[in-house]
Amino acid sequence: MNEKHKGAAGKTRPRPQNGSAPRDQEPFKPGLAARIAATKILSAVVDRKTSLDGMLDAEHGNPSYTALSDADRALVRAILNSALRHLPRIEAMISALLDTPLPEGARSLQHLLVVAAAQMIYLDIPDHSAVDLAVEQANRDPRSRRFSKVVNAILRRVGREKKDLLEWAADISCVPEWFDSRLKAVYGEKAAHAIGEALLSPASIDLTVKSDPARWAETLNGVVLPTGGVRLRDFKGAVSTLEGFEAGEWWVQDAAAAIPARLFHGLAGKRAADLCAAPGGKTAQLILLGAEVTAVEQSANRLARLQGNLQRLGLSAQCVKANLRDFKPAELFDAILLDAPCSSTGTTRRHPDVLWTKGPDDIAKLAKVQEELLAHAVTLLAPGGQLVFSNCSLDPAEGEDVVASILAANPDLRRVPIAPDALPGLEEAVTPLGEIRTTPAMLGARDGVSGGLDGFYACLISKG
Repeated sequence: MNEKHKGAAGKTRPRPQNGSAPRDQEPFKPGLAARIAATKILSAVVDRKTSLDGMLDAEHGNPSYTALSDADRALVRAILNSALRHLPRIEAMISALLDTPLPEGARSLQHLLVVAAAQMIYLDIPDHSAVDLAVEQANRDPRSRRFSKVVNAILRRVGREKKDLLEWAADISCVPEWFDSRLKAVYGEKAAHAIGEALLSPASIDLTVKSDPARWAETLNGVVLPTGGVRLRDFKGAVSTLEGFEAGEWWVQDAAAAIPARLFHGLAGKRAADLCAAPGGKTAQLILLGAEVTAVEQSANRLARLQGNLQRLGLSAQCVKANLRDFKPAELFDAILLDAPCSSTGTTRRHPDVLWTKGPDDIAKLAKVQEELLAHAVTLLAPGGQLVFSNCSLDPAEGEDVVASILAANPDLRRVPIAPDALPGLEEAVTPLGEIRTTPAMLGARDGVSGGLDGFYACLISKG
């Protein structure tokens, strides 16, 4: 970084005089509570590996978030999504503007600066508002109060120099170092960079429709995808307000998530099981393919959600609450779909906290769980049956390696290669072994809609 990207040193803020109330007891300025909430939640994600979804739950989330108005909650979500997507670049910019690194343990101050910089660089929020509220926030925090002048100086420079800073930071990967190294090892440097850049864009809203995707694309202002679903154009509202929702004509499902159920052959009249079934999108697909479906889910809450979704869609399945490891049906299944729990690293476009709350140890642990679940699932499959194993991880340790291990241990199983022409428009997702491997960098923008899809792995296996 050149000389112009250096900051100013801070000074200790004087104590209040003449009996005036401490700053942290004064009423909040409008918008300050939202910034404080965003800073607290960012700290919980990055420092304590806490899931963002839970903290942003409208009823049971972080108290600093649930206390906000709907407008301020939306602002907090926007700040956090931008901050987490661009975190390495934002932190690099802040570091470049500091004369000396922040003190060891000054994490609250670091997160405060990130929250403010994210607003100024990536959101349509006036610079003066972001700076003013950040300084006010620093003054109210005993840990950061003595750095309030540093906050003011650094953020003002961010405002003046944001164009230069963005150009300077453009080559910095926006995924954590541990994940960047894994991407490069698996996909190569060029593809890893493309995936990292694709993760910066929010996911579009994709729908799986019961029938006639062309009509629904026209009705809902979308385009038909190679997966047979519909992608909406720049829709920002609640999907429940769209035509066809109440009638159960479609459901929200990422384009990649719609692929695994499409890999089965001839399900009409067959007994099929969707294991780890909630929220039910794949269950619905299996039903529409003509199968008699048993949906297995361990969580009572998630099972209730699945049942509610099927009810809206006017579809029915036998729903079973069970731990998959203990599930033993009276009769073997002709088809099984196991979309196994995983690190979810392929869903970072819509869940930008994933790469900051997970790590290599989590991938290793989850891969072991997946292998155990798949080993049990194959015992539930009838001779001649089909099994699709899938998950939304970008890491082969949770996909290709799991399947390879199970095939090696079970001579009666074989991989059924998927032909590239089975996914017209997404041929690049079919691997040389005939497995499916999508990345967020696939499915380019077209017809006025953005590109990309979740990272997904899927493999079709037959028995006997």
